[in-house]
Amino acid sequence: MIRLLLIVLLAVPLLAAPGRLERATIAGRPVAVYTPAGYDASRKAPYDLIVFFDGDNYIEELDAVKVLDALPHPPVALFVDNSADRLGDLANHRKFADYMATELIPAIRVRWNITRDPAHATLAGFSAGGLGAAYVAFRHPEVFGNVISESGAFWRGNEGTSEPAEWLTEQFKTSARLPLKFYIDVGAAEAHRVFNGVVFIDANRRLRDVLKAKGYSVEYIEVPGAHHEPGHWKRSLPAAIGYYFR
Repeated sequence: MIRLLLIVLLAVPLLAAPGRLERATIAGRPVAVYTPAGYDASRKAPYDLIVFFDGDNYIEELDAVKVLDALPHPPVALFVDNSADRLGDLANHRKFADYMATELIPAIRVRWNITRDPAHATLAGFSAGGLGAAYVAFRHPEVFGNVISESGAFWRGNEGTSEPAEWLTEQFKTSARLPLKFYIDVGAAEAHRVFNGVVFIDANRRLRDVLKAKGYSVEYIEVPGAHHEPGHWKRSLPAAIGYYFR
């Protein structure tokens, strides 16, 4: 009986210990900070960092915390609240990108033991947040080296406008290659036209082509049957996070 019980216990997979989620206002903005189980503020090697735009959506709808808890070596995660002026933050706005690099991240470093190496700092977002992740990394590659874009709104113009269409793609095309890596997924069913006439999935494909032509590291996935909606992003998130944190 004891031997049988031991076999049963060994057959049950061990559940990862949950991390801690702390809400605060940092540099004038509501955020939530995830620290993994066993987080050590005095650890010599700083923790990797992942930043999620639309933070509450990633926590409440997309189960990002569960995905992080399941990783063998979870990073510290910063969930940024963009609800007050979402497009004012995420639609190719220089002011917000500079705020992230020069105000929010330095303030986070004061309180948490996180990396200063951009190769270990990842930005993640869906829709406008995916665009924002790519733009902030483009603007500040000295801080952020990795991008996760889920259904990125790459059809947008500069500073919240619709024109010129696909502005950020053109910036990557005409500038020197930066030390950035990209994980881009988009639903194969995201074939709708947006305000300026661009087909949504085509804008993602053109960004992929420009990045690859410039020599960037790009993982690009078109998810079969997926539309522009949270269920798609939730299902795709484990693979996206796992691409950088294995």
